[in-house]
Amino acid sequence: MMRLFFLLCFKLFGWTTKGELPDLKKFVLIVAPHTSMMDYFVGVAARSIFRLKSNYLAKDSLFKVPIVGWFLRITGGYAVDRSKNTGMVDQVIELFNTKERFVLTITPEGTRKPVTKWKTGFYWIAVKSKIPIVMVGFDYEKKFVEMRPPFYPTGHIDADMETMLAYFRTIKGKHPEKGVV
Repeated sequence: MMRLFFLLCFKLFGWTTKGELPDLKKFVLIVAPHTSMMDYFVGVAARSIFRLKSNYLAKDSLFKVPIVGWFLRITGGYAVDRSKNTGMVDQVIELFNTKERFVLTITPEGTRKPVTKWKTGFYWIAVKSKIPIVMVGFDYEKKFVEMRPPFYPTGHIDADMETMLAYFRTIKGKHPEKGVV
C-alpha cells in the first residue's frame, strides 16, 4: 500500500526511478549529493518503490525529539553521537557480521552543508566487511532517483573514491552549490 502511495507521489511530482535493487544480502548504500532535508523524504519514497529494507545513521539529537525519534526508529534509523569518536566503523562492521541480511544507507558528506571531502567510514565498512557499495543519486534537475549496480571497493581508497565521485558529480542535488566536489 505504501509503495503504491509513493509511486503515485513520484508520478504526481514528475519523478522516476532508474536501475534496480541488487540481489544481495548485505551492502552499504551511499546517497549523494545530500544537500536538503527533502532528500530524506525522497529517500523514504524511493526505498519503498525499490522495495528496499535498509537502515541508516542519523545524529542522536534527532532521536531525542519524541515524535521524530519514534519515526526515525521505525524507519530503520540508528542514532550516532558525532561529538565523540566512538568507533562507529567497528560497531557497524559488527552489525554486518552478526546479521544475515543488512543494508546500511549512508550519506558520505555526513551533512547537508558543502564539504570539500567525503567522510570515509562507509568505505572502510565495505572493505573490512567484504561487501559492495551501491551508489544512489537523487537528481533534482532531471527528477530521478538512480540505483547503480554494486561497486566492489579494491582497498585503494583514492582510486575508488574518484570512481564514485565521478558518478556523483553528474547528479544535481536540490541545492547544486552544496553538491559533490
